Amino acid sequence: QVRLVESGGGSVQAGGSLTLSCAASGSTYSIPCMGWFRQAPGKEREGVAAIYTGGGRTYYADSVKGRFTISRDNAKSTVYLQMNSLKPEDTAMYYCAAGGICGDPWSRSGWYKYWGQGTQVTVSS
Repeated sequence: QVRLVESGGGSVQAGGSLTLSCAASGSTYSIPCMGWFRQAPGKEREGVAAIYTGGGRTYYADSVKGRFTISRDNAKSTVYLQMNSLKPEDTAMYYCAAGGICGDPWSRSGWYKYWGQGTQVTVSS
């Protein structure tokens, strides 16, 4: 079993930055793929970014490329999402997710077995 706990959400003005953290505990060896998803009210959940421990390959949604950076500290079993140049359309509940593989497409939620409770990000214009 794996437990994921997110932190770092909050409110920020457009153009600002936030860093989300997701601390994993338990059988972390079983989750080489970790990612971030988000869901805004009335919209479907979408993949934001993912990272694969084996080789450090990263994946990003087109909407966040160049603005968001995902990274992972394996020693701390923690994944981060650095979000810069935030836009009002980035407002959503952000969820950390983890699984055994970063499948194709990486943004398919079914690849991720474990999910956190979510942290709210609100960007005002």
